[in-house]
Amino acid sequence: MKNIHINHAQKGFTLIELMIVVAIIGILAAIAIPQYQDYIARSQMNRAYGELSALKTAAEENLMRGNAVSLDADALGWTGSSLIDGAGSTDITVAFTANGAGSITGELGDDAGTAVSGAVVNITRDTSGSWSCAITDSSLGDATAFDFTPTGCTKSF
Repeated sequence: MKNIHINHAQKGFTLIELMIVVAIIGILAAIAIPQYQDYIARSQMNRAYGELSALKTAAEENLMRGNAVSLDADALGWTGSSLIDGAGSTDITVAFTANGAGSITGELGDDAGTAVSGAVVNITRDTSGSWSCAITDSSLGDATAFDFTPTGCTKSF
């Protein structure tokens, strides 16, 4: 009688191979998650700035026609935001003087990420018609939200 020897190939992965894969995934996650959170915070700050900036057009139109700028945000076209505190026209503060100087201000609320919650976006118009933007971090005490200041805005302490 002949001895028949069948060669069995290894099936599946060894424990060491699986542990190496888990370690690599852990390292990638440790790098990617904070970067993604920074991306979200930056996009939320840019979104809040963009939503408030949309009211500049209505304010400019009123001033160009010789009308006073409405201090009611709803009258300027504010539709609300999930990132900025309040409801209706109490979401933001609109303040303009007769000479055209004024500001549009909004604070990022609890629906914003923790890195930018409490940051205040203040868009200001001077009497010459020039607009500027400043970000203040009123409630955090540190400068966390300043890391995510939109392009065109300054950091204000």
